[in-house]
Amino acid sequence: MLSVNKMVLFVLTGLVAVATIFFNGYIFLTSLSRLQEKQQQTPSDTIIMALALANMAHQLVCYFWMTMGQVDVKCQIETSPYTFMLLLIYSLKFTIMWDVSFLTFYYSTKLVNTANRCHTCVQAILKYVTPAMVLIPLCGLGTCMPMLAVFHHDNYTIENKDCGVLVPDTRSGKFYEVTYLLLADVLPGVVMVKCCVSISIHLAIHLRHMKASTNGAHGPKLGSQMRVIQMALSLVAIFIVFLVVDLYVQYQIAVNHENMLTLTFFFTSTYTTITAMVLIYGKKSFWKALIHEFNALLDGSCLACLKVPEHKAKANPKVRS
Repeated sequence: MLSVNKMVLFVLTGLVAVATIFFNGYIFLTSLSRLQEKQQQTPSDTIIMALALANMAHQLVCYFWMTMGQVDVKCQIETSPYTFMLLLIYSLKFTIMWDVSFLTFYYSTKLVNTANRCHTCVQAILKYVTPAMVLIPLCGLGTCMPMLAVFHHDNYTIENKDCGVLVPDTRSGKFYEVTYLLLADVLPGVVMVKCCVSISIHLAIHLRHMKASTNGAHGPKLGSQMRVIQMALSLVAIFIVFLVVDLYVQYQIAVNHENMLTLTFFFTSTYTTITAMVLIYGKKSFWKALIHEFNALLDGSCLACLKVPEHKAKANPKVRS
């Protein structure tokens, strides 16, 4: 039964991997073409490109690890390749979480404009986005290196255990497991929730001011700003759901020693796919380009009826009697 479940997860992760590579590859290539055209890049584009690269790299390494598990059933390959891949997977996960957190932090600073010393310091930090995008993966790799010292290998294939799994069975190993989860999951989650609260308060105040200025004559409209707000809040909501699931799975692995590593890869792959879809919808330039390419693909075919309107229909003026 367990082998069947592992095969199902392998197939499902493969399907999710295709979507992950497609959406994140689209984000990266679109951002790269815009960079070549305009010869300048905003901090958000830099963060999104780094996030897309991390998502694709994480997906490829995860699925390669799962493929080796399907091929090397008897665990005849030495543990070094498995160890290297697991370190990359954990460090890339660290990078993804902090990139999303940094992106949410960036949008919160753009949406919530407060003239104080803290905001001035934040604007100064955002000038160094590119070095930060290089520093985060290095920090992730450095954070994962202690696994080599405090974890031990579990190469046995009894009860269909995976090959080369690093298990924290000592007190120091469990302490490091908790530390890693705090650094890679909980801490970026706290930053994102704080940004979410700031954006929500800003939105409520802004809507109240707009409603007061119009005396309730019509509903307040935020235009393109609302798309960014929806994207930022959606990223936080998706992250919170993933955080709860991931902490539960990691608890089962560390405390109950259940073989759920492939389940972790599946959930992380799903998270990276949904995050990329939210980013495409939230960035108006990505969304318009995707719709244009989709319509161009259907143009002249029997599926032309499925084309999506690229521009909003203008309201017809009322005809006076």
